[in-house]
Amino acid sequence: MFEGFGLFFLPGGAKGGSGVRIKKVINNNILCVIDEKGIESIVTGRGLGFGRKVGQFVDPEAVEKVYRMEDKTVQHRLRELVEQIPLEHLRLTESLIEEIRAAVRQPLNESLLITLADHISFAIQRKAQGIEFKNPLAGSIFCYYPTEYHLGQKCLDMIRDTCGVELNPDEAAFIALHIVNAELNTDMSEMYDITRLIDGAVEVVEYFYRDRGVFDRESLDFSRFVVHLRYFAQRLFQDKMIPDSSSEEDAAFRATIARSCAEHYKCALCIAAYIKNTWHKDLSQEELVYLTIHLKRVAGGLRPATP
Repeated sequence: MFEGFGLFFLPGGAKGGSGVRIKKVINNNILCVIDEKGIESIVTGRGLGFGRKVGQFVDPEAVEKVYRMEDKTVQHRLRELVEQIPLEHLRLTESLIEEIRAAVRQPLNESLLITLADHISFAIQRKAQGIEFKNPLAGSIFCYYPTEYHLGQKCLDMIRDTCGVELNPDEAAFIALHIVNAELNTDMSEMYDITRLIDGAVEVVEYFYRDRGVFDRESLDFSRFVVHLRYFAQRLFQDKMIPDSSSEEDAAFRATIARSCAEHYKCALCIAAYIKNTWHKDLSQEELVYLTIHLKRVAGGLRPATP
């Protein structure tokens, strides 16, 4: 967790006697420090690093905020980041994450502060240079991650109000992926694959049931199906698929589902074929059964196609 949302008091209390020493002077306002237990933190404060040297004690009263990550690798990345981006962009990202935390139920990976601050700072710099990126998955992200997408839009409003910078609307989709990434504890490359898989699987499903009607993409059933695909894709790319049980009872249950939900099971096999052809991964029978059950539910909400 990072301690950026409010002052984190350093131990000791007396000036020069905190027990926290300077490990690296990053600039006049930012220090990398280490406490008596060897735990590293980033501390900020106006003029905190001016004229200071490695090994000196830190005055707790001069510290405005402390950023400390639980994971040492993430802490190292934070130190690298604050050397590269303006402090105001880090503080802006803190404010954005406060809004995000208040709106989502899932815990967020602590690395969101780093990945989102890095992205936003780069986007602001690109805007100043007249460079803007398009997000080819923006439509899919809006459809499959509506909560996170709307939070991305809110972040763009906050960036405009704080910095006076009007970023490309497609940045809302990029921010949304960072949020989903923090919810699922994945990296951005995997997040793009997850979104592409959901997109492809939905296309397979819509084509398979085309003669029966169309899906209401704003319905609760469709939303549940997308959530299932999201976690299914995460398991797939992390090689953590639900394994097949060897018990006769479980095998009989799988056979019953395949027989009683034959049409939906066939659709699940089509999704499996798409995944096999695209990512060269095989699905377990358990995953096929769960897909079948969700397909049965979502297919129940098909609406007649309008001429």
